[in-house]
Amino acid sequence: MALFTPLLLLAFITVAAGDPDIITDFIAPADPASINGSFFTYTGFRNLPGSNATTLKVTKATLGEFPALEGQSVSFAFLEFPPGAINPPHTHPRGSELLFLLHGTLEVTVIDTKNTPYTQRLQSGDMFVFPKGLVHLQYNRNHKQGAIAVSAFGSVNAATVSVPNSVFATGIDDVILAKAFKTDVATIQKIKAGLNSPIHA
Repeated sequence: MALFTPLLLLAFITVAAGDPDIITDFIAPADPASINGSFFTYTGFRNLPGSNATTLKVTKATLGEFPALEGQSVSFAFLEFPPGAINPPHTHPRGSELLFLLHGTLEVTVIDTKNTPYTQRLQSGDMFVFPKGLVHLQYNRNHKQGAIAVSAFGSVNAATVSVPNSVFATGIDDVILAKAFKTDVATIQKIKAGLNSPIHA
């Protein structure tokens, strides 16, 4: 019995870790009488693509932008990669990602919990899944043509944790980072300085 209780608690925590199930068709706003088709419509992608961005541009439709998603365990993002742009290593701790490449080519990598990288060169029309919580990245290796992708997430807010920023831009002491990465403080400071400038194509 002593072993069963912690196992039961662990199982409950695991099940409760994702978006909660709802027992209604959808989560109504404060004034349910105001619900019409507009409540279920998001118009934030109407003018995409078309930016002349020199760095990666991500336009999201998560719970924060689209309240009707509450309780639906899904969200969406539109990604524009200028030539040579990268989406640095990151994770989505609350949802898996299914990326669909609309235009161009992308090199994508996902790294499992055994530190094995899986890399694929995607072409227009290809899809790639990034399992929940695993480190992954996308890189437009083509320095002449941009790439456009859309991603669906298995959560209303999958969240994004940037590996470079979470390690080097959160105030961890330089000496500790130097020891952890088996390098010197000057190298750590150089990395930190590089994070303060945008990643240009």
